[in-house]
Amino acid sequence: MSFLSLIIAFLLEQLRPLPYQKFVAAPMHALADLAESHINAGGYRHGIIAWSVLVLPPTFLALALYFLLYRISPILALLLNVGVLYLTMGFRQFSHRYTEIQLALSEDNLEQARSLLSEWRGSPASRLGSADISRLAIEEALAASHRHVFAVLFWFVLLPGPCGAVLYRLSALLAEYWREPTAKGNCDFVRFSRQVFVIIDWFPIRATAAAFAVVGDFEDAVYCWRTQSGQWPDSELGIVLASGAGALGVQLGMPVMEGDGLNDRVELGVGSQASVEVMQSAVGLVWRATVFWMLLLFLLGLASLVG
Repeated sequence: MSFLSLIIAFLLEQLRPLPYQKFVAAPMHALADLAESHINAGGYRHGIIAWSVLVLPPTFLALALYFLLYRISPILALLLNVGVLYLTMGFRQFSHRYTEIQLALSEDNLEQARSLLSEWRGSPASRLGSADISRLAIEEALAASHRHVFAVLFWFVLLPGPCGAVLYRLSALLAEYWREPTAKGNCDFVRFSRQVFVIIDWFPIRATAAAFAVVGDFEDAVYCWRTQSGQWPDSELGIVLASGAGALGVQLGMPVMEGDGLNDRVELGVGSQASVEVMQSAVGLVWRATVFWMLLLFLLGLASLVG
């Protein structure tokens, strides 16, 4: 059932992409603001309470509803899985921006590419060249493929019903929204959401990096993962980026001009400089990794049926 749910959700998202910000992110952000205004009294434990109130009830509700619907009809449980996956994962949450940047660069429309990248990353891009834009777009795409596809898929398969997908998506949204610089002046309140998300994301990050290595240049991917990922500011996300860069045989990271100064970033990956052609190779890498995961899921389901 998990394999069939994923196939249907993927097809549905390709045919009718979900306005993710409108139907998922914005409502969750509003609930996060509401919880913060009523629960945040300045302590670490208040952050635990707020996270628990926002994440645990929907997760357990999805689990209970799945078992209830399964007892009535497996078809209803399948529809629930598809609906939750449609809300919590998908390529179209990032692929349209990536494709637009790739198209602008292929047409030598550098200003348009800069504008699109700046909107995507939320940081100035007016001083970036074509290689810089390609490099940053690939980094964003690799990170987004993990957050919106592979990590959700991992937890969906690991836990019964759709509760794993709900758990990951809500945890990721809160960890992203309750960042220390933007929360209302209290680092203790937001600290728990970041800590628990690191735990939740620990296995999926390594599974994503392993998939990139298997479907790309395995030796370079593992080498970059082992020697470079720890130097990235977010060492966990650095695992995905380093493995992806090594699998592609491209140089990511490296210093870039942002705003009024130079952002002195470490180097990830090996091989050629980022370009429009490498951007297309990155698309192939993500799709091959997706097919690899789906094949594993199919084989697991087949083994379960045979057993």
